[in-house]
Amino acid sequence: MELLSNGFTLDLSPNAFPLSTDSVLLADFVRLPKGSAVLDLGSGCGTLGLLLCAKDPGCTVTGVELDPQAHAMALKNIARNGLSARLSSICGDLRDMPPGDFRVCVSNPPYFSGGPASRSLPTARREDACSLEDLISTAARCLRYGGDFFLVHRPERLAQICHLSCQAGMEPKRMRLVRHRPEAPVSLMLLQCRKGGKPGLSWEELTLFSSDDTPTPEYRAIYHL
Repeated sequence: MELLSNGFTLDLSPNAFPLSTDSVLLADFVRLPKGSAVLDLGSGCGTLGLLLCAKDPGCTVTGVELDPQAHAMALKNIARNGLSARLSSICGDLRDMPPGDFRVCVSNPPYFSGGPASRSLPTARREDACSLEDLISTAARCLRYGGDFFLVHRPERLAQICHLSCQAGMEPKRMRLVRHRPEAPVSLMLLQCRKGGKPGLSWEELTLFSSDDTPTPEYRAIYHL
């Protein structure tokens, strides 16, 4: 059981993807206009939905998750936290999602297109069930014009993500590069793409720990320490 901000709790099913720095950083990176309807693609046990509901009491989140066990745990997390009016989970293939009118779309997707499959987390780590192109085209289809897609991914896939996003009519607008320490290479990338947006990309950098391994002020703020 993980304790989140605002008193929310997250329970994880066996072999579920654990609460990760990636999800926490993505929830912090997301900008939510007032009263946003949010779509979470590959929502697992409802982690991002819970984090966003804790961050903004006015948003509503719809999660789409392929794995029935993770979906069932998401329903339990929704009920336990009293969020049935704001957070929902659909068990299904995100590629089957019809056109939508969401203001915001988020995703913490599998990072790897190949390599050895994880025995415990086969769909959470590798793109066997959904390619990066599938994910981005679904986000574009489900967003309203002017809506934003936020995702976290590996920096080495930046060029591919930007190319696919532009092909789908979404312009990269804001990026945050994450290092664990000042001297370390960039290990994560957070990206915001806008459907129908004009060219123009701003970027930020975030370091999680100082050289002496103490958390940075930014890290402490993100984790509400």
